[in-house]
Amino acid sequence: MDAVSRRSLLKALGSTGIAPDAALAFQGQAVEQAAAPAREPEKPKHSIRFSVIGLDHIHVNFLTDAVRRGGGELVSVQSTNQPALAAYQRRYPGVRVASSEDEILNDSSIQLVCSAAIPDLRAPLGVRAMRHGKDYLSDKPAMVSLAQLAEVRRAIRETGRIFAILYSERFEVRAAVHASELVKAGAIGKVVQMVNLAPHQLNEPIRPEWFWDPARYGGILCDIGSHQVDEFLHYTGSRNAEVVASQVANVNHSHRPKFQDFGDMMLRGDGGFGYVRLDWFTPNGLGTWGDGRTFIVGTEGYMEVRKYADIAGRRGANHLFVVDRKQTRYIDCSNVELPFGPQFVGDIVNRTHVAQDQEMALLAAELAMKAQRDARVL
Repeated sequence: MDAVSRRSLLKALGSTGIAPDAALAFQGQAVEQAAAPAREPEKPKHSIRFSVIGLDHIHVNFLTDAVRRGGGELVSVQSTNQPALAAYQRRYPGVRVASSEDEILNDSSIQLVCSAAIPDLRAPLGVRAMRHGKDYLSDKPAMVSLAQLAEVRRAIRETGRIFAILYSERFEVRAAVHASELVKAGAIGKVVQMVNLAPHQLNEPIRPEWFWDPARYGGILCDIGSHQVDEFLHYTGSRNAEVVASQVANVNHSHRPKFQDFGDMMLRGDGGFGYVRLDWFTPNGLGTWGDGRTFIVGTEGYMEVRKYADIAGRRGANHLFVVDRKQTRYIDCSNVELPFGPQFVGDIVNRTHVAQDQEMALLAAELAMKAQRDARVL
């Protein structure tokens, strides 16, 4: 652009109120709109029988659907939460209601137990399931204390069973799955840092009493923050990591004195750095439960995963933006296949850890709990 045409453009932009620097910043850059390759879902290669114990969080549907996609046969369900039980039966017609937890644990034909019980009950249930010869899949947080984590690790060593955690913000988000594929392929070079913003909608009137007590749900960093720690470890490829700093606060819910509505943490691993911000301030006007965003910075580019919304932009969810040395791309990930369910069922049959690395799953939980334990209370 020569000086005369540049001055003409700046003058024209100034008269319209458009920031000239912002417009010029994109001169010569191509914007590609594409869809991630759609693949026909493969027919499940394996089959297992599984049951569900505990229906205290809606994430139980993620667990159930993932295992069924992989070839799991839903045999039975047990819960003392009667409204949730009725809703689950409507969603999965024909599922048998077990009379007790023991009925499921003592059924030798059941290979897997899934649970979205109250968080402080999940790890003890998993230990009991493993000691009854079953593998276990928990909603997050799968545990609320380091003592529970120690019991889980001991049971894994002694039984050889799988204790898996469905970090659904990575495993059940199509844009996050495709971002993983691109990172693995080196699309942005070596990952340097992951920044994860995870706002949530509170919906206070429908929350149960345990939701307000950190002793039961683990605190904001342990609870919803476990998703983001899992993503940090995964995208940076870190197998060893530490919490550099963390803080929590109750900014706007004084009538719930134990509750934490804000928290953040800084992480450092042997594969990169991380920052996570969590809050319960998503307004109703967004139209969905949270504007979750993951930024991954690499040596050759960066990407942003807009998981659930592209505000004032494209409709729907699963948006991925990639910038590298050649171009700026938008990728629609709405048709990306979710591999966790089939891989996890395969792991149960083959005694492998393809869907989820056992140690990394527990390390994510450990770091989230340490961040919670050591957080400065503001």
